[in-house]
Amino acid sequence: MKLFISKLHYKKNPAVYEKIIIFLLRITGIFYAAAVNLRNKLYDVKILPSYTSKAFVLSIGNITTGGVGKTPLTLETAKYFLGLNKKVAILSRGYGGKISNKTPNLISDGSGALISAQLAGDEPVWLADNCKGTYVVTCKDRIKAEKFIKEKYNPEIIILDDGFQYRRMKRDLDILLIDAKNKLGNKYILPAGPLREGLSGIKRADKIVVVNKDFNSQNALKYCDYLKKKYKKDTYLCNIVPDYAYNIKNGDRLSCDTRIMAFSAIGQPAGFYNFLKKDYKLIAVLEFEDHHTYTKEDISKIIHFAQEENISNIVTTEKDAVKISDIIKDIELPVEFYALKLKAYIDIKEICGV
Repeated sequence: MKLFISKLHYKKNPAVYEKIIIFLLRITGIFYAAAVNLRNKLYDVKILPSYTSKAFVLSIGNITTGGVGKTPLTLETAKYFLGLNKKVAILSRGYGGKISNKTPNLISDGSGALISAQLAGDEPVWLADNCKGTYVVTCKDRIKAEKFIKEKYNPEIIILDDGFQYRRMKRDLDILLIDAKNKLGNKYILPAGPLREGLSGIKRADKIVVVNKDFNSQNALKYCDYLKKKYKKDTYLCNIVPDYAYNIKNGDRLSCDTRIMAFSAIGQPAGFYNFLKKDYKLIAVLEFEDHHTYTKEDISKIIHFAQEENISNIVTTEKDAVKISDIIKDIELPVEFYALKLKAYIDIKEICGV
């Protein structure tokens, strides 16, 4: 049901019965929308206070539900500041992890992930492993996380991963990401649409980044111009493109034109499948709900699905790969599991102005 509704959010020409569902969801979401709008208003007029950190706080977030491209941009931003010899910490909510996020959890001390993705969540573990030298902390309360990491390592730069709606902490730079293809969907607030808050929230952003996952960036550039004129915000293009698929166990690269199946548990997975079609023969796909926690039974299901299609090579996203690596590492498998590595092209220096 969750996958069905998520796809409905971005459907351009919904059928009559789908329009009825959207209408009913709009009714059920009236109180949620009112609560979100009231909360934002209370922050706007400073009735609700915001905490100020001594570090430079940068937020990377979005106004719609997942799958926009926050994690790759967070990685590139952290790498940029590391290149300036800054001490960098990433604060994540830790969504999807089994450990409690009511108190701060140190996911990385800069040496890589200290906790498995099953416990900590896929995104913080992926960031920890792909950005050595960065401190990664998960906690629902980012202020607690900031105080924890400040006392332990005193970072100069704090990046709030998925922090646009986290208004309890002031930020020096608020970067809002919008998907070039799906844009703002049907422009309704949850649950009828993908918006986490009303479109007026875009005005809070300091910079807008349009994330393009298409091989042609012409339409994305036009959308950048549209947003820049409409919201009077500096707007930038981030192109995310596939690099190569590597074996999760041994790192071997997957040859082009190989017959594959794919599976994922991410928001808006269509872009991932399109990337695969560029270099590989994608025969079948299997989808799980966003941030799904995999089990041995899921792995068996995936393998069985591939074997039914006579496929011996299975490709997933890097975020999904960190969640299944512990499950498959000591198992003799009849198939091979690969992860697709992506590249993000964007001028972080220009955006951050540092």
